[in-house]
This record gives sequence, structure tokens and C-alpha cells, in this order.
Amino acid sequence: MNVHDFYYDLPEELIAQEPLKQRDSSRMMVLHRDDGSIEHRVFRDVVNFLNPGDCLVLNDTRVIPARLIGHKKDTQGTMEFLLLRKLSMDTWEVLVKPGRRAKIGARFVFGNGELEAEVLDVTEAGGRVVRFFYQGVFEEILDQLGKMPLPPYIKKSLDDKERYQTVYSKHEGSAAAPTAGLHFTNELLDIIEKKGVNIVFITLHVGLGTFRPVRVEKVEDHRMHSEFYIVTDEAAQVLNNARRKGGRIVAVGTTSVRTLETVTDDSGVVHSGSGWTDIFIYPGHKFKAVDGLITNFHLPESTLIMLVSAFAGYDNVMRAYHEAIKERYRFYSFGDAMLII
Repeated sequence: MNVHDFYYDLPEELIAQEPLKQRDSSRMMVLHRDDGSIEHRVFRDVVNFLNPGDCLVLNDTRVIPARLIGHKKDTQGTMEFLLLRKLSMDTWEVLVKPGRRAKIGARFVFGNGELEAEVLDVTEAGGRVVRFFYQGVFEEILDQLGKMPLPPYIKKSLDDKERYQTVYSKHEGSAAAPTAGLHFTNELLDIIEKKGVNIVFITLHVGLGTFRPVRVEKVEDHRMHSEFYIVTDEAAQVLNNARRKGGRIVAVGTTSVRTLETVTDDSGVVHSGSGWTDIFIYPGHKFKAVDGLITNFHLPESTLIMLVSAFAGYDNVMRAYHEAIKERYRFYSFGDAMLII
């Protein structure tokens, strides 16, 4: 397939610049896979589409304040670091801007000198491997100096950093939020659980590779970056028990889908474990684990819209996106939701 097949034209005013006051008050398009029919609902209605015995799978990763603004040591030129993943105790893979200043051996200072970094290497993707130097606890310094790594299409600053976290976020390590989960409140999760739906938590630390533009012409030529996942024994057991009893597995977000499809074998059995996944899901993929998907509306020509098209069908998804534009849905990270069943 050609990457341009996944293009659509989005009016800029439909890109949500801030979250709604009430998380579960966003709109929700319901797309039925069997016949392509569409319903327009409110997100809290999601409970009506879940059945007792189903599993709702949530990614409980937590976004770190991964954006650091500093300067090259002994100069005043501003430098931006974006932490992508931890390689060892004080060594990280990062994106840097402007890259020309970040040569191997260069040192950078953040805050009032509480944190310094030295460039150790250049990655194949053009990022950097850096070692940080500090006194105290790195996470505390990062919380003090770092900013939330909001996507570049969000121009407004975020007053409350927790609005770029899910209410169930737990394990720190992501450079971006699993945004489909931003619609849930604790109250809504309680209602869902009381209905007899199993709430299952897995972890995938979201890297920016998921959101980077696809730079090849043919979809099949794209290569995903690796991201770290954890699926506990308990989570695998609940999922497998539900499947044996006829329950559906409904994934919240493309990150949950990618994790589940990584750890599920061809017979549909989910295996616990942890590791790195670079699975790339696009039309033609045979799904082994997922029966339903809650997601947001994604950028054109992105790996995310390709995954959604693989799950719901290319024609269904492109028609649904044009319907969403016509109905003035809010798009991207702080935008409205889509339930595909």
C-alpha cells in the first residue's frame, strides 16, 4: 500500500488545543466493523457497548516531564532535549534541537546547573545518546526542571500537567501519553467494573517513534522504533480466562493493541512477560487478541491510522474520518474518541 492512501485533509481548527473540562464528556463516534455503520454518542456511553465478561485493557504507563530546555556549556544558545528512553542508570536516548550543536563530547547545562549532560553517541535515527550528571535523585530533578512533551500541533500551554496523564497512570517511562485513555474518569471505570467488565492493566512505554512521520512511499518499507512493554501473569490469566468464556478483549488505544498483538500467539493465548516490541500493524494484519478498540482520531499518513484501518477496514475508517470532519469532531491527543466494535 502507498502511504498517501492514508492521507485526509483536516481543517486546522479541528485540532483540539486543550482537554475538555470533564474527561468523559468528549464525543464518541461508534464504528461498527461488520457493516460500517456509524453512531454519534458521548464517551461516557461506552459502558453501554461493553458486556459482562469482557476485558477492557488499559495502558497504565505514565508520561515523564521529558522536555528539557538548557544551553551548551560556556555558551548561551538555547538547546532542547527530549528524553526518549532510558538505556542504563544515567544514560538516555534523546532527541536534540538544534542537532548541529550536539556533537559527541559536547556538554549541556539545565536549570541553574542542577543537571548536566554529555553527548556520547549519535543514533541511526539522528538522535543522541547522552549521560546525565547530577546530585540527588534524577526523577526529582527531572520533575523540577522538565516540561510535559506535548505534541507540536498543540500550541497552547497546559495549566495542569495531570491532564496529559490518564487517571490510572502508574509506571513512569513514556515520552507521550496513551491518549485514548484520557477520556476515562475513576467514576466511569467504577461503573464499568460494576457491570461485570474485567479491567486489565498492561504497560507500554510510549516512545516518539510511534508518532514520527512515515518517510517512505510504501507502507511495507516503514520500520517502527522499539518500545518497552510489561504484561503481568495476572493480566494474562484474566485475559485468557475471559476469552475461554466468550468475553471480548477491548483495547484502549493503539499502544494496548500493539502490546496485546505482541504477546499473543497464533492460537489466541496471551503470554505474560516483558521486553521490546517494534510490531508494525497495517492493513493485512491478522489480529490474534483484540475484538474491540477505543482510540482517538489520528494524524494523516501516520502508523496509528494504519493500525486502525487494519482493525476496522480501510474503507470504513476513511469514510468515518470524513464523517468526523463533517460533524466537526475534535482531533488528535486532546480530541474526541472512536469506539470500533
